[in-house]
Amino acid sequence: MAQKSAGLLLFRRDGGAIEVLLVHPGGPYWRNKDAGAWQIPKGLIEPGEDAASAARREAAEELGMAIEGEPVPLGEIRQTGGKIVEAFAVEADLDATAVHSNSFEMEWPPRSGRMQSFPEIDAAQWFGIDEARNMMLPSQVPLLDYLREAAAKLNPPARARSPQ
Repeated sequence: MAQKSAGLLLFRRDGGAIEVLLVHPGGPYWRNKDAGAWQIPKGLIEPGEDAASAARREAAEELGMAIEGEPVPLGEIRQTGGKIVEAFAVEADLDATAVHSNSFEMEWPPRSGRMQSFPEIDAAQWFGIDEARNMMLPSQVPLLDYLREAAAKLNPPARARSPQ
């Protein structure tokens, strides 16, 4: 059975244009990758947890701030590795430079016996939809189309707040 994750596709409106917040994964594997590497903040759904709650929790962990506003279901995509991601949209305007991610440990370099700590994400940035198509993981690009369909139905913008 494929692993299942949940994530938030945060967006804001700039005049008539939509911009989306994408994150760049941290760690040595992603260090020199740019186009095709950016993605939505997401993570595994814990046993007994609903997808919307998991998406909020993961966004808060990866962005370093809670996202307020009602998540609107966008649907599911299957990533190249087989993982299923259930995504939700939230309209929010936050300062991407203020993002502060949690971290993870891994053995690096491989088979060295040395554990190192890396940020789960090392950058966050707002992108216009067309630019986001070029920067996102190809398997997540359909989420941009789902967002366009849902954006007109969403409530006024939510606000980000620092965790307490």
